[in-house]
Amino acid sequence: MATDPVCGMSVDEKTGLSLGWEGKTHYFCGPRCQERFAREHHISLEAAGSSCAAAPCSPWYVNKSFIVAVVLIVLIALSYFLPILVAFRTSLLGYARTIWWAVLAGLLLGGIIDHYVPREYISLLLAEQKKRTIVRAVFLGFLMSACSHGILALTIQLHKKGASNPSVVAFLLASPWANMAITVLLFGLFGVKALYIIGAAILIAINTGLIFQVLEKRGLIEKNARTMAVAKDFSIMQDMRKRIKGYTLTIKTLAQDVKGVIGGAFSLADMVLWWILIGIGIASLAGAYIPAHVFHQYMGPTMLGLLITLALATIIEVCSEGSAPMAFEIFKQTGALGNSFVFLMAGVVTDYTEIGLLWHNVGRKTALWLPLVTVPQVILLGFLANKIF
Repeated sequence: MATDPVCGMSVDEKTGLSLGWEGKTHYFCGPRCQERFAREHHISLEAAGSSCAAAPCSPWYVNKSFIVAVVLIVLIALSYFLPILVAFRTSLLGYARTIWWAVLAGLLLGGIIDHYVPREYISLLLAEQKKRTIVRAVFLGFLMSACSHGILALTIQLHKKGASNPSVVAFLLASPWANMAITVLLFGLFGVKALYIIGAAILIAINTGLIFQVLEKRGLIEKNARTMAVAKDFSIMQDMRKRIKGYTLTIKTLAQDVKGVIGGAFSLADMVLWWILIGIGIASLAGAYIPAHVFHQYMGPTMLGLLITLALATIIEVCSEGSAPMAFEIFKQTGALGNSFVFLMAGVVTDYTEIGLLWHNVGRKTALWLPLVTVPQVILLGFLANKIF
């Protein structure tokens, strides 16, 4: 199996598209990635060989997102005949209503980035081994108003475009709990105490990004092979002006743009959607069959309470908009702001959806280091919050 140099997906060398360049054969999962590679490197497609030239190489019925979706749909259908599954159906549909728009927005924004933003821009802004690169990634995460499930698509798109793994992790950590929309929501729920939650989330994102830069430098995590070498005199503003000047809006170019954005969104969905579906499926099981009183009984302002909160939040994480009220309920019932903070942060630092997505698309070492680096910070800041407030 080879790795597609554009999207990073595994490709069967016997059936995938191929393209020779600089004495090496590159393999692609489909014509879209092959054409993008050729366009970026200014080479001809005449060298391409294919056994599935006009369509994705894998049949639609073996698509992972399709398989997971079918399983969930079958369980929903069975719930009308098996009463024990009714609670699962209710929980799953509730999650779906909460996050569908965020997932869709994330995929569409990812498609826009895929089509319009050159890899040189991301490589220049988010791939340098400098502290300011992490600050940029966190600031970009603050500007994103998408929940943790929706931000997954944007995170992987930035990785595809060449962002360094430390920047990808910092962006992923900053987006769900430090973005502008959630800032307003948290202030509405917690009042001025929300400053601690937001500030601590930003602090963890920056600290983790800087630590990951050290890990990358020492070879302890993977480097992003899709990062492009950018000339020192390259100017994003000049390149943008050149592109805008050379662009003519016509029905043809508009159709090409729409096709490109939708194509990018579907390509991204292939990579992230099945993980999101698995995540909400497991979260639905937990939400349906773990009694609510368990949350309140064992989440007191103690170290044991923090650890139990961390464990439970790992399996019931939903979406930042949905988890924020749940976190406030914990605070209202127990008076433990630190537990609420741990509940919110656990949805990113220990959630199987995020870790699985990083494992599959970014790197196994990166995925394993995420909880090792972040969990101690989350527990420490949660403990301090319980002592201060």
